[in-house]
Amino acid sequence: MTFSKNFHLAKRHWYGVTNSIRVLPDFIVIGAAKSGTTSLYHYLAQHPCIASSLYDELGYFDNNYHLGINWYKTLFPTKFTKNKIIKKYGKFLTYDVTPGYFQNPWCIKRMYETLPDVKLILVLRNPVDRTYSHYQSSTKRGIKTKIPFRDLLDRDLKTYEQIKNDDNEYLNFISNSYIGPSIYVRLVKEWLRCFSLEQLLIFSTEELAKNPDEVFSRMFDFLNVKEQKINTKSRHNVEVYNTSLDPDLRQRLIDFFRPHNEELFNTINQRFDWDK
Repeated sequence: MTFSKNFHLAKRHWYGVTNSIRVLPDFIVIGAAKSGTTSLYHYLAQHPCIASSLYDELGYFDNNYHLGINWYKTLFPTKFTKNKIIKKYGKFLTYDVTPGYFQNPWCIKRMYETLPDVKLILVLRNPVDRTYSHYQSSTKRGIKTKIPFRDLLDRDLKTYEQIKNDDNEYLNFISNSYIGPSIYVRLVKEWLRCFSLEQLLIFSTEELAKNPDEVFSRMFDFLNVKEQKINTKSRHNVEVYNTSLDPDLRQRLIDFFRPHNEELFNTINQRFDWDK
């Protein structure tokens, strides 16, 4: 076993021993997948009042819930660290970034029962780009398929028309399709069954790329911490693909998502420029 593996295991053991003196997250970045959440995990830790979890994509409320709350606490800073940061900077926050939460509605009740007052951050990418990125990423890793995107889009659109009015079937559709996780409004409405809109800050990937200072200003106001200049020059977990989306398929997706986007904008009282 290498030194790095030994060190990692020793660190996790130490965290486990000290879980009783560790804190739970003050806010959670719930998604969406393929929208830049890994970069956001690193950006947030630049703020002196904000300490990150041990790593991103903790997955407690979806895949690791069976491990229990004490396991979850091992992934966050100690109360000693919290008090030290409060003494120096006046406030302390820590966070979980797991993009899988947003598209897994069964997480919602679990999270609400554990952290009813938690603040939630949701970053949404143009659904056309998110959908194609999802396909490209899956194909590159050999996870799902090497079937052409055109054929899969035909399949997904046909399936959606058959199950769109069946809530139970739609949950399966989210997990087994490329367009399902990009129909954001249906998922947002699920989250709003438990959490208020005031607990939820939503912005787009495109906004963050174009006007990072303005987005972080909103974010830090939402979190009630002082403004801080964030260096966003470094991007994390960026995947480069060899092919672009065919124009006719792009237009087809734009047309499909347009009414869903409009419903989303009316639900969250803000708009994004996704009609291109």
